[in-house]
Amino acid sequence: MASWSDFAADEPRLADGIRVLLQQYGPGFGYLATVRADGGPRVHPVSPVITDEGLFCFIIDSPKRRDLERDGRYALHSFPPEESDDEAYVAGHAQPVTDPAQVARLAQSVRAAPQVDWRLFEFTVDVAMLARRDHAPAIGPGDAPGRPAVQVWLDPLAAPAMTGPTAVPEPRPARRGRDVHRSAA
Repeated sequence: MASWSDFAADEPRLADGIRVLLQQYGPGFGYLATVRADGGPRVHPVSPVITDEGLFCFIIDSPKRRDLERDGRYALHSFPPEESDDEAYVAGHAQPVTDPAQVARLAQSVRAAPQVDWRLFEFTVDVAMLARRDHAPAIGPGDAPGRPAVQVWLDPLAAPAMTGPTAVPEPRPARRGRDVHRSAA
């Protein structure tokens, strides 16, 4: 699990593109997916905070906070821009921030109301993706202009994906900052 800072140091252009989409309306704005107790997904609008220290979110007492406290897996997706279909996606694990000085510093920087029952979470990055649709030229013969250009980063230290109930994990090659082109579905 890489911190946002580690990811941004490894892939600064990708991290900057994701930051721009998450902060396109000023403060951060996106959709946070968490895992309910029954294993189903839950989606919520949130205001992520991206600093040089990491990717954070102040979460009030709510079902999404209880989801993160029980099972820290998350996915964060940008709000769609008005002028394009570009999108940003980050997934990993959320962990409560327990350092009071760090919590106070971040709360002050974003003016988080001290009287509100919120908890600060840091989001690690296992997967980061940026899709640009308006800027993608045709790649080769038969390709149509406007196909999305997708850039994906996978944390090479993250646990390999498993499929099926008895699957044995296979080594996953490190794919850092890889540009992938595919058609829009």
